[in-house]
Amino acid sequence: MGKMGGISESRETLPEVILYTRAGCHLCEEAKEQIRRVRADTPFRFRSVDIDRDPALVALYNEEVPVIFVNGEKAFRYRVDAGEFRQRLRTGR
Repeated sequence: MGKMGGISESRETLPEVILYTRAGCHLCEEAKEQIRRVRADTPFRFRSVDIDRDPALVALYNEEVPVIFVNGEKAFRYRVDAGEFRQRLRTGR
């Protein structure tokens, strides 16, 4: 598909952001707010995952939440810097 590929093609090329979070986490709420602000002007696919629903995720991220992945790579933990986040979305890393 070329440029005329339509919406499905553009969705496939958008960066993917995953936020690993948990209920009652104030840093997680701050991270979500930064992500919302950046998403207002920079498109990306977003998914939020509650680690407490999966024991394997608790084992991985229990002491690190929030953890933010961009395109499958760990980009941030604890806090999100909006400028650096935009840069990672542009470069894919």
